[in-house]
This record gives sequence, C-alpha cells and structure tokens, in this order.
Amino acid sequence: MRVFVTGGTGHSGPYIISDLIAADHEVTALVRSDKSAEAVSALGAKVRRGDLDDLDGLKAAAVESDGVIHVAHRQDLLPAGGLDAVAAAEQAIMLAYGEALKGTGKPLVTSGSIGSPGWEHLGRPATEEDPTLSGGEAFKGTLRVRNIVETTVLGLAKQGVRSSVVRIPTIMHSTTDNAGFLPLLIGLAKEKGVVGYPGDGKNNWPAVHARDLAAVFRLALEKSSAGRNWHAVADEAIPFREIAEAIGSRLKLPAVSIPADELMLPGFFGFLANLVKLDLPASNLITRQILGWEPTQPGLLEDLDNGHYFPSA
Repeated sequence: MRVFVTGGTGHSGPYIISDLIAADHEVTALVRSDKSAEAVSALGAKVRRGDLDDLDGLKAAAVESDGVIHVAHRQDLLPAGGLDAVAAAEQAIMLAYGEALKGTGKPLVTSGSIGSPGWEHLGRPATEEDPTLSGGEAFKGTLRVRNIVETTVLGLAKQGVRSSVVRIPTIMHSTTDNAGFLPLLIGLAKEKGVVGYPGDGKNNWPAVHARDLAAVFRLALEKSSAGRNWHAVADEAIPFREIAEAIGSRLKLPAVSIPADELMLPGFFGFLANLVKLDLPASNLITRQILGWEPTQPGLLEDLDNGHYFPSA
C-alpha cells in the first residue's frame, strides 16, 4: 500500500514509518526541511516537500496515495493562538482530506487522545466504544477543544472514507522521548527537589511505548472499518503515585503528596496542574481483539531504565 504520512519526524512518526516499511508498505512522508528529508529518507521513506498549511498539497498527496496516516500538529500556532488555533487548523486539514478521499473507501488514520477532559468521571476504564466527547467553540481554552478534530474524522466515514482515530494515552515513552510528559515530570522533579503527586496519587494514567503505538496505526490502516476508535494503550492504568515514586527512586528524591486544591497544585505543577490530577484508565481489549494488536515492548515503569530518561544513573 502507498501510504502518505505526516509528522514523520516527531516522536511517534519514525516508529510509524519504520513499522509500515517493515510490513512492505511504500511510505511517502511530508517534510519541510532538508534535515527532515534526510531523516525520513534514512528510514526508507520517500520525501514530499510541503507544509501543513498547504491544504491543496495535502489533498493532492492523499489522492496519490492508497491511505493516509496523519500525526502532525500545527505546534507553530500555539504561542499566538493556543490550542484553539491548533484545533481549528487541524479540523481544516481533516476536511481537506475528506474532500480528497470522499467516496474512495481509502483509509485515513489520525491521532486522538485519551486525555481529553470529561472522561475522568466514568467510574470505569474508557473503551474504544466510548464516543469522543463534544469539542469546539464551547470548550475554547481547554484540551477538549481538540475533540472537534476527532469527531470530524469519524464523520468522514459517512462520506465514503475509511476513517479511524487512534487514541493515544497520556504517556508515550521510548528512547527518543524528549518532549513528552515523562521528561517534563522528571525536569520538574529536578527543579523542585521532590517528586510530586496530586492528593493521594491514586488517579490512573495510561501509557504506551512508541513502537507498540506504531503497530496500532499500521493495523488500523490495514484493517479498520470506517468510523472506529482504537486504543493504543499498553499500560491501562498506572496510579500517578507509582509513576512519581518510580521517578523518585531513580533520582534519589522523595515522592510527596501535593494537596489537590486550586492553589497548591498550580503552585507546584504549573501548567501541568490540570493534567496531573486526571484519572484516565483505559481498556485496550477491543483493539487487541479486532486488530490483533499485542504490545511487545517494555511497560512504562520498566522502560524508565532504558538509559534515556536517567542517563547518569
């Protein structure tokens, strides 16, 4: 299958490209710079020059492919427009793909989130059949604003696009993780001299290794029916306190409770305050049963010893 991939030089992108090529797919990756072109070429992918704001270019690439995996984000819009601007730009991209792929039955696989606010009160692990919560204008300024992207993608199924969303957990870990939540939490712990967790720390976070996540994207491309959600979740529920204690044991710092109130959490965690208190257990049962996915990489707590997160240990 000829697959067009965006976000090929991000955290998950190189793993996705490598997994696709190992499965005998022909990959063309969108790049903006010579450095990115060299990186994706080294993985065995073809290069397509372009930008995410060139919707006509994205549509042309989609038409020329047998399927699309989109994991890029307009991070350049964050400083001026925040998540609202990023979500609006992403929705426009999804609608452009919809125009290009309408009626073709070709697969479009995009990234979603298990961390969208609103699921933390389910009282059970979220499943692939739980609908994406409404987003858009009513949720400006929050993470949930991006849900409009996921609902737009799933809606393309009605237009003859084999669209699906791979929901990504709070933590994606690997030996190339430089900007995810783990590096942020580790950096914060070094700055504060303690590793904090909210309240009793019993709130659960899901996690996945980037290599296992890549396999979900490929399987969704190959097998997913239209309008489906998938969970790229290996560790379904790790208490935040256990994550904090694991980080503390490696940094030789104490793990301490930070009272979960409106002053203490922001005072310690800063912009992460609303995220660290989320309770987001998520099931992977349907993804494993239908797509035949089996995580094979180390779990989060084990992977902390891969030599990347604590190189001096």
